[in-house]
Amino acid sequence: MKNWWMAGMCLVACSAGQISDLFLPAQEKGIVDIKLEEASGLVASAAHPGYFWTHNDSGNGAELFLIDSKAQIAATMMLGKVRNRDWEDITLGPGPEPGKTYVYVGDIGDNKAQYPFKIIYRLVEPAAIEDKRIDKFDTLFIQLPDGQRDSEALMIDPVSSDMFIVSKREDSVRLYRFPNTWKSGDTLTAELKIKLPYFNTVAADISVDGSEVLLKNYDHVYYWKRSGTEPIPDLLKQAPLELQYKPEKQGEAIAWSRDGSGYYTLSESSTHERARLLFYKRK
Repeated sequence: MKNWWMAGMCLVACSAGQISDLFLPAQEKGIVDIKLEEASGLVASAAHPGYFWTHNDSGNGAELFLIDSKAQIAATMMLGKVRNRDWEDITLGPGPEPGKTYVYVGDIGDNKAQYPFKIIYRLVEPAAIEDKRIDKFDTLFIQLPDGQRDSEALMIDPVSSDMFIVSKREDSVRLYRFPNTWKSGDTLTAELKIKLPYFNTVAADISVDGSEVLLKNYDHVYYWKRSGTEPIPDLLKQAPLELQYKPEKQGEAIAWSRDGSGYYTLSESSTHERARLLFYKRK
């Protein structure tokens, strides 16, 4: 593992400054509402084309926001009887009932590495664009096999249905896997699969067809493309391409478009400037 990690560091260092031309530079789509001052997750909606699910991180309400393609809030939905301990990412994928799309909210942040469990909330994606309270959802508790760690990246593989968490603060961040076969109230221990040389990983997403993977830290966006159906850990062992990224004050969210035409990023707002929804179009 150590030798592979050193090789990975070399690959990243050697590719520094070499940005792939697969996607165009950032296009500003809109300025987020002040209610989304600490946006920390983003995923394109399946039920509402052109819309996105997002949320704030710790210290804010347990609210999901549906925003449009200009970053304006279309609906606010509160998860009942839970708190936003440190919501850090959100994703969409399959779930227990075939034919339905589920929203997964990752309460996985842990700045002080103090929480024994991470929490995943799962709900059927709401069909209507309306402000409401959501009381029907599932809850999963995840324990890491190697102790408490901060994390901000959650993704689900539509090919295998496996779920993944990526840790944040280590020089070699850790990729954890757990099956998406759980029932509400379950407690699982995730499996440590590999270590990756992408310090400060803050977001991740897998394309709708499962063929493309994005990881993001504060300064870079990394990209992998499957040649077949190889497992995500095997794919991420390969050297990535680095994609276009316009630096954001505290960019902690990334999402593929549903049609694969590009990817979006979103940042927290700063004291002096509200965040923008940025789109990187595929050439």
